Amino acid sequence: MQPHWLYIATFANGVHKVGTAADTRKWGRLAEQGAMCAQYVAWATDGKVIRVLEDRVTEQLQVRQAVRSSAKAAALALPVDTARLDSATAVLAQRVRDILGPGDDSFRVVDEAWRVAGFRDLASGNRVAYPNDMTSGTHGFTVKACFGQAAVVDIDGESYVVDLHELKGRRVRFGDYCSALPAVQSALF
Repeated sequence: MQPHWLYIATFANGVHKVGTAADTRKWGRLAEQGAMCAQYVAWATDGKVIRVLEDRVTEQLQVRQAVRSSAKAAALALPVDTARLDSATAVLAQRVRDILGPGDDSFRVVDEAWRVAGFRDLASGNRVAYPNDMTSGTHGFTVKACFGQAAVVDIDGESYVVDLHELKGRRVRFGDYCSALPAVQSALF
């Protein structure tokens, strides 16, 4: 019973998702999701209408409504072509607008891109997945950026991706810690 947006989001691995965001959470919802790029495709004064449209997109275009956080984090350890992701998102968003039609009294079709201010450049660097188990031991790093539940961190000048989802429900003690790292090799392709 409040305004909602329908969006198409794309993650670092190129996987697309259709989702909804309350008007008050329009920007934050996509940031929480860890999207690399997204486009809003519809708006309605009633969130129930947007949920019906979300199901229509899933049914007609087979666009999923969820992406695992571990897959999002793992993709950040690979090279990310943001221009390719932007293009693919735009193409899919237009397909969604086409199947939704011009809208009616219950919703309107929109064409609005969502942008991640300042973080996308960090997503295109050379990094590897953080090799240690985050659920035990001590870990020392500097967080450079967060993408949803994943973080790009720096350890002694090297860039890593940490899946922070593993910390849900755990107590974290901040302090001056170090990470003992095994030898790792970044992705070549």
